[in-house]
Formats: sequence, structure tokens, C-alpha cells
Amino acid sequence: MDRYARWNALLELLTDSGRVTVEEAAERLDVSQATIRRDFDQLAQQQMITRTRGGAVASGVSYDLPLRYKTAKHSAEKQRIGTAAAALVQPGMVVGLNGGTTTTEVARALAVRPELNSVSEGAQLTVVTNALNIANELLVRSRMKIVVTGGVVRPQSFELVGPLGGGILREVTLDLVLLGVNAIDVTLGAAAHHEGEAAMNSLMVARAKRVAIIADSSKLGSHAFARICPVERIETLVTDSNADPGAVAAFREAGLNVIVA
Repeated sequence: MDRYARWNALLELLTDSGRVTVEEAAERLDVSQATIRRDFDQLAQQQMITRTRGGAVASGVSYDLPLRYKTAKHSAEKQRIGTAAAALVQPGMVVGLNGGTTTTEVARALAVRPELNSVSEGAQLTVVTNALNIANELLVRSRMKIVVTGGVVRPQSFELVGPLGGGILREVTLDLVLLGVNAIDVTLGAAAHHEGEAAMNSLMVARAKRVAIIADSSKLGSHAFARICPVERIETLVTDSNADPGAVAAFREAGLNVIVA
């Protein structure tokens, strides 16, 4: 397990329990106590945790962890979802992408599709995003037209949020928006932990002809603070094969096209 995967695991432990000792963490992660002490010290320097005698507590850590600590969680599932979601995109489309680990996998899958990188007139794919890391993924690996919204950067997700981004989004029309979410529920709809991200995502939905939610199985049936859109506005849900069959059936009964990757 590399350092960042280990840090991710430690933060998840603290999110679940609120407090963990060096001995407990070393046993759970199957590494030495000296390694855990160094990890705790480095995380404390970044103000992600509070160091205690013999361990750490989760002050400053929420379930909405910074993106760089989420990459190791459900990574294989997110790669499959990314490939399946990218298959919904056709040349010449205008596509909206928000931030997050799953949409990053979508961007990577889009970047390696040669038919989406044509330089011929009228065939170029346009991607509108409020996520700086996704814009970078596409800029360095493709010939697509990239439009980045304005806004204030939210370090946890690299997303631009706030009213500065609304001016741009209100002037564009999206053929398809591919949204990563923190939670999706048949009754409550799609939601995010942060209200600023939810507001930007809601505006993308309002400007889109078609809406696809991309969410690994851990997000299905979950709840989050700020609603993005009702389930009736969603055309497609892309998830992974670990999804509960009952949850998948419920979304299909609600009228969604569910793609299980």
C-alpha cells in the first residue's frame, strides 16, 4: 500500500470512529507503528487530523475529504464506470462534466477515444467543466475544445463554485451533462455534500438536454446535504456491478436507464 492509499485509509478510519490509536491503525493497515506515527504527523501538519498522545482524532476531517485522498477508494469500479459513461458521448456534442474522482475517470476515457479528438470542422467535442483537474486532464491529452467556468476554487474537489461561474453556464447549452454525485436516492434525487458544488451542478442540469449521473454502488440510496436535482430530471444512471439489485430495480422502476459497468 503506497503512502496516499495509506493516508486515505487512515482518514476513512477516523471518519468512521472519530479516534484511532497508533496500535489499532498499524494492525488494521498491516504496517509498522513507526510508519503510522509518521503518517499521523504528516497528516497533522496538513491540518487533516489532530494528533493525540498515542494516536489521532478526527477534528478537521469530514466525510467530504479532499479529492487527493479519495482516489484509492473504489478505484476499479470508478474506472469501469468512467469507460461506460464516456461511451454515451458522441462526436460534436457539448458535454458538461463536474469534479470528482469518478468524473476524472470519465475524462480519461474520453481523452483516449480518437473519434472524439478529430480536428475536422464540426466534429470536435466541446467539454464544459467547473473542475480544474479535469480541464487539465483533457488539455494535455486531447484536442477537444475545453470551456472552464469561472468561480472560486474549492480545494477539496478542485471545483470552481460561486456566482462567478453562473454567468458562463447560463450562456451555454449542453447536449449531455455527466455528473458525479455524493449520493443518489430514488425519492430524494441526486445530492452533494457541499452546497456550492450542488448549486453549480444544478445549473449544469438546467442547461442540459440530457442528464446522466455517474455514481459507484456506495452512493446508491445514500443521502447528502444539498440536492442537485430530482430523480425525474435524470435520464441515465451509470454504476458498478456491486450495486444492490433491489436499488437498481428501484431506479429502473422510476424510469431511469441504469447502466451497470
